Amino acid sequence: MYEDPRDKTTPGLWGRIACAWAVAFAVLHFYWALGGSWGLSVSAGPLAEERPGWFVAVGLWGVGLLCLVGGALGWLLAGPLPRGLAGRVVKALGWCVCAVLLVRGIAVEVLLLTDAAGSGIDVSPEQRLWTLLLWNPWFMVGGLVFGLAARRSGRTESPSSGVA
Repeated sequence: MYEDPRDKTTPGLWGRIACAWAVAFAVLHFYWALGGSWGLSVSAGPLAEERPGWFVAVGLWGVGLLCLVGGALGWLLAGPLPRGLAGRVVKALGWCVCAVLLVRGIAVEVLLLTDAAGSGIDVSPEQRLWTLLLWNPWFMVGGLVFGLAARRSGRTESPSSGVA
């Protein structure tokens, strides 16, 4: 496969960035799960104050663990991919994470900007602002980083391996 000599990106850089992105998000969710509140009220609204058991178990611990799995995926995308089906699965999972994060970020952004949900959803002005300026862009950045990691994955192998 031809490599562009002008592409100076260190092989595996995007995978390491994807790993760091996911681990940072996991740490934030674990902080909230352990009782921390900074930033939670503007992202989860009333659930942040009520903290029902299902929300803590699934929305905080569960999402935190899922983010750690995403971190492991980013790490795998940073290195040489395994040959065969395993390598293709890792790359496909990278593209799937990219798509899910981009769709989530863009869809919620569009819904809030167009007020498509109308009065059917209770979103405070503060929640709306933080979601538009911080959370949705955070998801979009994560999606782009995982997409770049998936695109660049497998390019760290030696030319004789025959894997692209």
